[in-house]
Amino acid sequence: MTGSVAGAGMDRAEPGHLYGVGVGPGDPGLITRRAAALVASADVVAYHRAAHRPSTARAIAADLIRDGIVEEPLVYPVTTGTTDHPLGYYGALADFYDECATRFREHLQAGRSVVCLAEGDPLFYGSFMYVLDALRPEFPTEVVPGVTAMAAASAAVGVGLARHEDTVTVLPGTLPVPELARRLADTDAAVIMKLGRTFAGVREALRQAGLLSRAVYVEHASRSGQRVIPVADVDPALVPYMSIVVVPGRDLRADAAGRAAALAPTPAVGEPGADGERAAYGTVFVVGLGPGPERWLSPEAREVLGRVSHVVGYGPYVARVPQRDGLTRLPSGNTVEVDRGRQALDLALAGHDVAVVSGGDAGVFGMAAAVFEAAATDESYAAVPVHVVPGITAAHAASALAGAFLGADHALISLSDRLKPWSVVEARLRAAARADLAMAFYNPRSVSRPDQLGEALAVLRSELPGDRVVAIARNVGRDGEELTVTTLSQLDPSTVDMSCLVLIGAASTRVTPTGRVWTPRWVPSRSSHPPLVASDDSS
Repeated sequence: MTGSVAGAGMDRAEPGHLYGVGVGPGDPGLITRRAAALVASADVVAYHRAAHRPSTARAIAADLIRDGIVEEPLVYPVTTGTTDHPLGYYGALADFYDECATRFREHLQAGRSVVCLAEGDPLFYGSFMYVLDALRPEFPTEVVPGVTAMAAASAAVGVGLARHEDTVTVLPGTLPVPELARRLADTDAAVIMKLGRTFAGVREALRQAGLLSRAVYVEHASRSGQRVIPVADVDPALVPYMSIVVVPGRDLRADAAGRAAALAPTPAVGEPGADGERAAYGTVFVVGLGPGPERWLSPEAREVLGRVSHVVGYGPYVARVPQRDGLTRLPSGNTVEVDRGRQALDLALAGHDVAVVSGGDAGVFGMAAAVFEAAATDESYAAVPVHVVPGITAAHAASALAGAFLGADHALISLSDRLKPWSVVEARLRAAARADLAMAFYNPRSVSRPDQLGEALAVLRSELPGDRVVAIARNVGRDGEELTVTTLSQLDPSTVDMSCLVLIGAASTRVTPTGRVWTPRWVPSRSSHPPLVASDDSS
């Protein structure tokens, strides 16, 4: 808000001020006292509406609008994506909002107060925000929040929308079905707006995400004719644009028994189940997704991801797996690798095929070792098949970006000391330097570990010459991909973060005139390199 500040005693619209006033979702009783006072005292009341029907916002506030007041109906030139405007639908709307701003400007310059009514809240999918953007630098403005249609729909459903640490995602139904399904699968609770002719696609996305049974349809929330029914029972041909779908978060207490039953170990292979049949375990597939591009995903990995029933992994990696019918995605945070392994093994015990996903290669600082570590903690996991699907490693993708940086013997070293003491990291760095191995550093520098790359470079600078070739590969295979070639003495640790891999060359590593970096496969039989262990013999 600029200009005046809303507060006690400021219950009238002031001359030359622009107000965006939320009038709530439909019930006039939900209009705030501040909003009611401004509408009743305004010089001009404006409202957006479609050409074929009256303004819902005006209808909500009708009893507050004085007789003889100046009204500005703002009629949309288009309400669907079809238009002959040279810049398409959004071009037509941009021109329309410019016209609205011009009309408001005339009133404001003449010293009139202008209240623009907004159904729900002015800044929640509201048209007023675009006019506000244009006029805020010129005139005093104020936004009065309103009860959103989302809040009214949630209240109509009457079930908790979010509990504890649940994430709630608000989504437009205009998203493509695969993208909508992916986002629905990644959240605990959801609200889907902008339905109408998109409803059939929304329902399909809910089905693909496994949420159709929890989804509730709300029409005319808080107003006459309110309907609250399961999404599965709705006729798509009768859905208005301003209806809403609510997907409440799960009640963890109510779900506990169901989850326990779903994850309960089945009888071992060869032992009879409750119905006398022989039970079989599912398989845990540990899948390397590669460092980034979908084109680097192996055919085997793609085939596995296309048929498993569950995908488990760190959230950003799970997000790379397309949502599809029958797939349940189970993302989790960082640093809980063994817990993820147990989760996958429990699902396999219950008969599900599960993919545990890793970036790069799952067997290189990835989830494969974590799954085997989890399996070693409980004898009941011993019979669960675990199949590791390799992927392109980040280090070798970075080497390829440079040329053939790791073209000969090399070492892959993680600079994280979360699972090993720093003294071990330092000892391994010295050993690799003295053995004249090219090196690739994973986890080089993070917010929680800002100094360890600098400490690692200090170790290497005590062992190697300052002109040793170094490369920093950033965002390999992704947007913002970048390669910087420098030397050991010139490398600035502050330029490195967790999106980077750091490559340290061997003595033989060289740079071509065009900037390509490669390490020869051969080593001279009489090497001038220092011995691996310095001799104490001074004779």
